[in-house]
Amino acid sequence: MICQRPAHKARGLLWEFAGGKVEPGETKEQALVRECREELAVTLAVGPVYMEVTHAYPDLAVHLTLFTAAIREGRPQRLEHADIRWIAPEEIGGYDFCPADEAILARLAAEGRQPQQGGPQA
Repeated sequence: MICQRPAHKARGLLWEFAGGKVEPGETKEQALVRECREELAVTLAVGPVYMEVTHAYPDLAVHLTLFTAAIREGRPQRLEHADIRWIAPEEIGGYDFCPADEAILARLAAEGRQPQQGGPQA
């Protein structure tokens, strides 16, 4: 699943993965569950880490931890994003993503070209 950032935010209308900042006292997994509940109205079952990336934008540096996850409860709703979509790896090139996601997208695309056994879907 990918989410389009609201037009009024930094990197507005670019696509990204659901998630957000870790609050004090939270684990990364707890933060992902909370953010998806707040932004998408779904409850997740969080699996293992898929990949970690650090990226420096001109205005901030971000460290992204991408988890494998499944929706345990609810149907995704567009509560905070301009749009949300389920896409397959071969569709990645049709979307303008935040630069921090480039390494993640490259791995997803490469794995999408190979036979998979239950691999993640963006």
